[in-house]
Amino acid sequence: MTSSPRLIAAVMLASLLPVVTGCAGAPQSPSASSEVSASVESSAHASSTPPAGTWITTAPLITRRSAHTATRLANGTVLVVGGESEFLGDPLASVELYDPGTGFWSATGGLFEGRRRHSATLLDDGRLLVAGGYGTGKILASAELYDPSTGSWTATAAMVEARSTHSATLLDDGRVLVAGGIDSSGQLASAEIYDPVNGTWIATGDMRADREFPTATLLTNGFVLVVGGNGTSGMLDSAELYDPNTGTWSAGGNMGDVRFGHSAVLLPDGRVLVAGGGIRGGSIASAELYDPATGSWSATGSMIVARDDFAAVLLTDGTVLVVGGVGRAVTPPLPTLDSAELYDPDTGVWTATDALDEGRFSHTATLMDDGGLLVAGGSGPTPYSLPSVEVYAP
Repeated sequence: MTSSPRLIAAVMLASLLPVVTGCAGAPQSPSASSEVSASVESSAHASSTPPAGTWITTAPLITRRSAHTATRLANGTVLVVGGESEFLGDPLASVELYDPGTGFWSATGGLFEGRRRHSATLLDDGRLLVAGGYGTGKILASAELYDPSTGSWTATAAMVEARSTHSATLLDDGRVLVAGGIDSSGQLASAEIYDPVNGTWIATGDMRADREFPTATLLTNGFVLVVGGNGTSGMLDSAELYDPNTGTWSAGGNMGDVRFGHSAVLLPDGRVLVAGGGIRGGSIASAELYDPATGSWSATGSMIVARDDFAAVLLTDGTVLVVGGVGRAVTPPLPTLDSAELYDPDTGVWTATDALDEGRFSHTATLMDDGGLLVAGGSGPTPYSLPSVEVYAP
């Protein structure tokens, strides 16, 4: 009997990443967020590397969480912020750091206010801006700044409008554009700009449509492409462009499908790949390309698996990796996906790659300095969020 690539990779990585010891995937209570233990083998050689395209389980999060954010900081560590430990549970204020050198997590300064479905934007000076989200019993307008040099948070000015499930984009001039989302009265078309120099927010032009869960992509020409989402009138197929020089929005054309819970990734050639998402009848597998040179949309190869609420990341070789999500049907249950696939922009074709050890949605996927992908937390088949973490070898 031959060994599987995952087993070979796990053995080769024994001294590089902590290996989870425990019953993987077993239902756990909310208090079990740190009960999964990890240990490191000291006998393997540091020069060993896992086979490319395989997933390795690394040390679990200190606190199980989903609907959180994860950001690679300038020093290469990954900062995970907020979220929830169970479905629609109280938002978390806890924050933790992943060190890719050791493969372990450590606690760092906590938020002033617990939040989930917030935004996190790395500023040019290395600080992290966290804004909005669902708080305890309300939607938040508050914003906070994390300083990696001190591991602490400071309050900054509140947004003009409370919002969650919005987009946040770092502009070329260092300011942050926040757009759409939802407040206590419904979906929003409003947008605002954060200036990190003076720590203030100002309103900018409203979008042409109100959008909850839109994607926002900074194009190479400095414009921001906002796509899809859920509006007052239903799920959207429209896109629009923000001009930071004028503070105005213009039409960005219409996709072939409405999309909600989709992904948008800027490709090396300047086009934007939009894939998957939900529609009224369930999840979809279709994908489309936006070409800013022509302002037009065109169909490209469909994913192998229909999915939404997944993660999509541009890898260092120019391919796009999509991971996990849910495959929605007209009626429950919603199957949690462990599958992953790669998109090749040169051919427009998707190919299956190694599957996750554990299916998940509402997780994060963060590209690390070595080209590996860190997938953390998320939701699974139980009401409790996942503590597990996996690394995709480049």
